[in-house]
Amino acid sequence: MAIYSSQEVANLIGVSKRTLLQWLYDERLPEPKRIEHPGVEYRIWSEKDLERAKQYKAENYCKGRGRKPKKQA
Repeated sequence: MAIYSSQEVANLIGVSKRTLLQWLYDERLPEPKRIEHPGVEYRIWSEKDLERAKQYKAENYCKGRGRKPKKQA
């Protein structure tokens, strides 16, 4: 099973790390597992976490506007 860092996930889905972290802080995405290395915590993203982030972006993110694209009739 592959694991990813927050920066790798951001790069793979095409957003900045700051945007990805904001989604986590706003609880738009579930928090991935964390591990602690002496004094520092890291988020460990699984394939499932990566897919959730991709799906969230596809449904809710429009670059430059920061909100959902308008639905066309």
